[in-house]
Amino acid sequence: MTFKTALRGAAAAVALMVSGGVAAADVVEIIYSDTVQETDRRSGILKEHFGQCLGDGFEFKPYFGATLFKQGTELTAMQRGNLDMANLASYDFENQVPSASILGIGYLFRGYDHMRKVFDGDTMNGLFGEMEEKTGVKVLANPYIGTRHVNIRGDKKIMTPADMQGIKLRMPGGEGWQFLGKALGANPTPVAFTEVYTALQTGTVDGQDNPLPTNKQMKFYEVTNQIILTSHRVATNIFAMSGKKWNSLNEAQQAKVKECAMKFQAAMDASTLGLEKEMSDFFVQQGLKIYTPDIEAFRNHALEMYKNSDYSKNWPAGLLESINAN
Repeated sequence: MTFKTALRGAAAAVALMVSGGVAAADVVEIIYSDTVQETDRRSGILKEHFGQCLGDGFEFKPYFGATLFKQGTELTAMQRGNLDMANLASYDFENQVPSASILGIGYLFRGYDHMRKVFDGDTMNGLFGEMEEKTGVKVLANPYIGTRHVNIRGDKKIMTPADMQGIKLRMPGGEGWQFLGKALGANPTPVAFTEVYTALQTGTVDGQDNPLPTNKQMKFYEVTNQIILTSHRVATNIFAMSGKKWNSLNEAQQAKVKECAMKFQAAMDASTLGLEKEMSDFFVQQGLKIYTPDIEAFRNHALEMYKNSDYSKNWPAGLLESINAN
């Protein structure tokens, strides 16, 4: 081999190394935090339909089970630049965007179809725009995680909010969640999601509220006796990215992130709806009582409490009426 041939080979090798380094440097790293366990179906759907969808131009690094940030602290972490993405609850926004409290009220939506119609239209554009402006995060999607119901220990039959009196109902920490518990007639008690099973098992709380698929996934049915189908909240998360990370992406990258977020939303919706159809028979087979209470009594009680609270003073004018009109 001549000196010139060797020189050309060395130059090609260096060029390849440089180009590989540039390519690696161009890969966008996305750090994501979630409260749910890695074994949860939601985690698998996220990794498959969002993480894999992003492709080679991104490196998606999810952390589950609140191992990176505790529940309720993700928004602050995103604002401080310590976290890129999270699946947030509407309550996480309320301190900074009081008008967002409308998203957390009980009985806001009549069911899944109503919720999806509202979110897929332009009804929420103004509110989401305000949330993005005041918090500095980008709202990407609203994946459906299920309709929340009450799940309790004991045999006391619950038909109205009055029957909930004295029930220590686990609710996530935060003023909005706690108010929802009160609106159901219960005595709300804040407990971290990862500690709910033990709290039910030891009697620290009498019950909890979650969608039926979550009840099954987390095995809350093992330490409770009945499920009351209160249907008090058609629950979605706010799948969001920090504004700093979003603005660092070029248009093509932003389009890809948005595309994958919508695929994640669609997959979550389909999975949740499918599981909800199967749940009743499963819980009955496990020995639980499952029944529907007086929904109108719960709805009227909850909405009356919200309308007479300080929360309603912060709602965007006419938004509740627009939601109801869909």
